[in-house]
Amino acid sequence: SEFWISLNLPKTRDDVEDLPSAPLLGRRVAVLENHELARQALQHQLEDCGLEVTPFNTLESLTNGITSAHQTDQAIDLAVLGVTANDIPPERLNQHLWDLEHLGCKVLVLCPTTEQMLFNQSVPNPNSQLQAKPACTRKLRRSLADLISPRPSRSEPGEPLSSRAPRVLCVDDNPANLLLVQTLLEDMGAKVQAVESGYAAIDAVKQETFDLVLMDVQMPGMDGRQSTEAIRQWESERHGTPLPVVALTAHAMANEKRALLQSGMDDYLTKPISERQLAQVVLKWTGLALRNQGPERLPEGLGPGVQLLVLDHEEGLRLAANKADLAADMLAMLLASLEADRLAITVAREANDNHALIERVHRLHGATRYCGVPQLRAACQRAETLLKQDDAKAMAALDELDMAIA
Repeated sequence: SEFWISLNLPKTRDDVEDLPSAPLLGRRVAVLENHELARQALQHQLEDCGLEVTPFNTLESLTNGITSAHQTDQAIDLAVLGVTANDIPPERLNQHLWDLEHLGCKVLVLCPTTEQMLFNQSVPNPNSQLQAKPACTRKLRRSLADLISPRPSRSEPGEPLSSRAPRVLCVDDNPANLLLVQTLLEDMGAKVQAVESGYAAIDAVKQETFDLVLMDVQMPGMDGRQSTEAIRQWESERHGTPLPVVALTAHAMANEKRALLQSGMDDYLTKPISERQLAQVVLKWTGLALRNQGPERLPEGLGPGVQLLVLDHEEGLRLAANKADLAADMLAMLLASLEADRLAITVAREANDNHALIERVHRLHGATRYCGVPQLRAACQRAETLLKQDDAKAMAALDELDMAIA
């Protein structure tokens, strides 16, 4: 038989993103990076952005070079500095940044992720930005374009970037998970908008200005990957600056993590997420520091043969950042949904609907990540892993999960 079809397909966003950003084309940029391979990679990235690169070996020679260029018609109004605290202490860097600002040169500082808090107060905004290194080309292009042509902000006039609250969009179809992430972020000073679907996330991005999106992956209707792809398509049509999107997932295998990044997401975090992890990811992708970060939450290991508890109140409190009321709310919401989850899993299993089965087990697994229910959590993780691997043992794992729920 013969047939034909007609499809209207949008242009790939990658072609648009690979093009140099208009504000950067032909501009001169001074570069400092002491590590030779890192300097070569950075130079190639900047050239791909349409910039003309002038490398320097020391901070002093860079400042002198920009000073000399400033006195000619070949002024350098951008600089990218790859630094570490050992090579260039924050106090020394700060003085040079002020000198460069007086010359009309805007600066992007690249430092190791572990030193961002150290350098954060040494970067005077809005003429300088701080970013973790190594930087991906897309984020590098976005930061440099923002320095040249700052995006409109809803912050008060004259408000320093480093002191304002980051605006975060949280997306999760599980109300309990959404409540916990929203509460942790707000307690650390972030301004949060919470939505329960991918469709609502797209509408929010089109209507409001955010610094970061925390996106659940598996959601009914439109999942996190599809939502991110739609956001990226909207951005490319408007030639807008890409908004950082970080995936939040209870369980992702290696191929799934690759798929998340290929969909346009910038990063991913595995639930449960602590206050410190949230603060670090906000700082990494926005350059804005949150306050009152709790201590790093370390999982307590179990020895071989140790029986997992059905209910562990101490773990529940720890997972809720030691907020007793929040821990109680999270547990109550989980317990209230268990019967519906059990029924949905049974129905999907009887219908041999593997997609619906994985989706529902994943949803329940995500809810257990923030509650002190180690036995149920382990049963969810085992069942989800085996289902995704299409393993014959998955049915037995589902039986164990049903017993854990009961």
